[in-house]
Amino acid sequence: MRRLQHHVLSYALASGIAAMFAAPAFAAPKAPAAAPAAQLETIHAVLTAPPMVPPPITRKTPAKVVVDLEMVEKEMRIADGATYNFWTFGGSVPGSFIRVRKGDTVEFKLKNHHSSHVPHNIDLHAVTGTGGGAEATNTLPGHETQFTFKALNPGLYVYHCAMAPVGMHIANGMYGLILVEPEEGLEPVDKEFYVMQGDFYTEGAHGDPGLQSFSLEKAIDEHPTYVVFNGSEGSLTGDNALTAKAGEKIRIFVGNGGPNLVSSFHVIGEIFDKVYFEGGSKYQENVQTTLVPAGGSAIVEFKADVPGNFVLVDHSIFRTFHKGSLGILKVTGEENHEIYTGQQHDREYPEGEPQGGR
Repeated sequence: MRRLQHHVLSYALASGIAAMFAAPAFAAPKAPAAAPAAQLETIHAVLTAPPMVPPPITRKTPAKVVVDLEMVEKEMRIADGATYNFWTFGGSVPGSFIRVRKGDTVEFKLKNHHSSHVPHNIDLHAVTGTGGGAEATNTLPGHETQFTFKALNPGLYVYHCAMAPVGMHIANGMYGLILVEPEEGLEPVDKEFYVMQGDFYTEGAHGDPGLQSFSLEKAIDEHPTYVVFNGSEGSLTGDNALTAKAGEKIRIFVGNGGPNLVSSFHVIGEIFDKVYFEGGSKYQENVQTTLVPAGGSAIVEFKADVPGNFVLVDHSIFRTFHKGSLGILKVTGEENHEIYTGQQHDREYPEGEPQGGR
């Protein structure tokens, strides 16, 4: 009974919030057509599943970029022996990475697969306009909606579903990143990766086998069962580890879908040369750990100076070792003992008074 009451209350509250920026799904007035963009080159956006990133933008002028993204509800692995009915953008968690340029006119086509059970929409934090596009994209199963926006501000932005109950849609995996490159582009690097953290709330305990269902009570109490990178425990380990070579410069686009927790993103054994904090234009240098808010992002850059297995973590460390927020960056290459030697000896030393006294 308590679960049902919570569900009804949550739905009512979320519906009220969503109604502030979302037009009714059925009788929404048609928006006026976007300004003509016939003079612009038309490009179909390359969309990639994590941890891959579309290629950098090399053009020097704006374009009309067509984004074609499908929302799919599908059962996928959340941990060894356990699955979850994820709601996705593009069939992956996080959703497809979108890459555009400042000044681009973006024609956004959003589809909701016929097999979906509920309507979905999209709120892109890169959009200047009502609901970030949410009011224009209330999409029933089997339908396609479309709106157009101009990318005004460079940066790395989160997108997510904003259909009521909003928290549940996000908690089921409906989030991703859109990068709006500055007009001059980003500095070249050797490797780019897409890593996004999310917290998941299941009726079963961590590690329980079988198909897991969503727990509204745990979500309201902010007690996640899993806190993971890229949608599942171990998604960036073993054969799925990120790879690079010693000497390469690496850029990671880091996001946090939440819906509740703030991430303390850290790579054990590395120092970030630059962190574009909160996904904006300014950067801090020589950073050990950076905060990534729920619904926020950061861009981290560093050079892989020496080989080794470098561990990606949320430095709220019990999440890493007990809830799943752990990944591996495997760097190969020649050792450089001027930077790091590894263990040089292991031997006993004479017994005496401990440092600091007894």
